[in-house]
Amino acid sequence: EAALYAAKICSYAQGMGLIKAASDSKDWNIDLSMCAKMWKGGCIIRAKLLDKIQAAFSSNPSLSNLMVDPAFATELNERSMAWRRIITLCVASGVSCPALCASLNYFDSYRRESLPANLTQAQRDFFGGHTYERIDREGPFHCAWTDAHKAIGDISERTAGEKATRD
Repeated sequence: EAALYAAKICSYAQGMGLIKAASDSKDWNIDLSMCAKMWKGGCIIRAKLLDKIQAAFSSNPSLSNLMVDPAFATELNERSMAWRRIITLCVASGVSCPALCASLNYFDSYRRESLPANLTQAQRDFFGGHTYERIDREGPFHCAWTDAHKAIGDISERTAGEKATRD
């Protein structure tokens, strides 16, 4: 029960986060507390949890993510070990639990200042010469991982479009 509740909080947090990101990007000024209120009145989503979500966004309209609301943060932290135990039991028993795992991964990722994206970057560089960034030095890097890898030429030419996208 604790794991399911924590996963539901994270699902709502992620959904509200997506709506907030789109609203901020497009200057839509969406009131997330009103989203929760409208969903409560619908025929599909009538969860009591929406009352708490509405209250969180009403009390702090600039809330960056539902998971950082003090009440929800406390509830998530209190339930995190039960959540992890259920997932561990599912994995050990061969029972698929993709939604519980995905929500826990979202929770864990959100709480970290930096993530292990370097593995993904290394794989992209290994398979396609896409370069990677380091945390100890500026700029893109590329490795000739094996003798089968060829030099990719001037990295700045390959990554010129990436810089324009980030700026």
